[in-house]
Amino acid sequence: MSLFGALDTAVSGLGAQSDAITNISDNVANSQTVGYKRVGTNFADYLTVSTPTLNGPDSVVAMPAYRNDVQGTITQSSNPLAMAIDGAGFFAVTQATGTTNSGTPTFSTQTSYTRAGDFSMNKDGYLVNSAGNFLEAYPVSPTGTVNQTALVPVQISQAQYAPIPTSGVTLAANLPQGTTAATTPMPGMASQVDIYDQTGGSHTLSLNWTPPAPTSPTPTWTLTASVDGGSASPIGSVTFNSSGTIQSVTQSGLTNSTTGTAATFSFTPSFSGASGTPITLNVGTVGQSGGVTSYAGSYALNNISQNGVPPGAFTSVSDNASGQIIANYSNGQSVTIAQVPLVTFHDPNALQAQNGQTYAATSSAGPAMIDSPNNNGAGSLVTGSVENSNVDIASEFTKLIVAQQAYGANAKTVTTVQQMMQTALNMVQ
Repeated sequence: MSLFGALDTAVSGLGAQSDAITNISDNVANSQTVGYKRVGTNFADYLTVSTPTLNGPDSVVAMPAYRNDVQGTITQSSNPLAMAIDGAGFFAVTQATGTTNSGTPTFSTQTSYTRAGDFSMNKDGYLVNSAGNFLEAYPVSPTGTVNQTALVPVQISQAQYAPIPTSGVTLAANLPQGTTAATTPMPGMASQVDIYDQTGGSHTLSLNWTPPAPTSPTPTWTLTASVDGGSASPIGSVTFNSSGTIQSVTQSGLTNSTTGTAATFSFTPSFSGASGTPITLNVGTVGQSGGVTSYAGSYALNNISQNGVPPGAFTSVSDNASGQIIANYSNGQSVTIAQVPLVTFHDPNALQAQNGQTYAATSSAGPAMIDSPNNNGAGSLVTGSVENSNVDIASEFTKLIVAQQAYGANAKTVTTVQQMMQTALNMVQ
């Protein structure tokens, strides 16, 4: 090996150790960055010639060793929308590229991947992490259907929850057996429930029972309904068998006595200032216990419920371990608006690092496999938590000392070769 070859080798060593120190510096600087993955350094030897009798000058290069598959410590966060991945997988995110004339954000068609799950809601209702990346997920329809055809940025609408008029009421009560004549609804034999019209207005529905007359051959009770204390309207009648369960229900001359079928009535309440919506009243099942019965004892209301909903204002957004993003409203209702999946790769260390703790897919990493949390190798979601950097400061400082010493040794080689070359030059003077 010539002196010039030795000089070239030492210079390559200086460059390689400089690259290693750069990686160490990046790691130390990002030791507190959420979702950051450390970069190690691998060294590779390049030979010009090597035979049993001759070893030519070598060269060394430093190559980054990404550790995207090493999980950082998961810690609790005061941010309720924060999410951490325990196990394999990445969040799908995108970047905003601008806005339309109406101010609506436009997004890149390129999906990136990150472990930085410190998401929060921005001024436009989008979920964005601290690096400015917009969370992507599957949208969920108002009926609860998850659309898995495409990932889209998650945006939470803060519009009011639209009212749902009452269309069904369920009643379960016990009417006393053997009650004697009464020409009007007896006190204590009425049940009230709040129902809602098409505008979300609240009204009180009262269901009143009139017992059979003493001369009645069958224990048949008649039912009337009134709204907001108004006049009572006839609904129908219920006949009980000797065991105290419903034998038949009659409305408008039509009788249902088929065992096992639903015992129901239909009526349309009259609201002041709002149109009424037809309501189905379910009082149980013909021939079975449950619902309305006629057993010994006094009148007892067991349950009365309805399916209407008043309007509600948006109050908050939450998430859960299944990856559901949920909007919550002041009327007690909650709506799932998105389903967050996790994306896994065969070789996550082969992903291309980008700004903001994100990574781009590469052919070396393998295909992007999108699954729900805890499915097909994807990790689990830990809500209200974040994943910290996987950098170990003590380890990095140890590597820094080694790299510093190696750099100094290569520099010593350079100065030694320089002295030897000067000696050779002095020989010709």
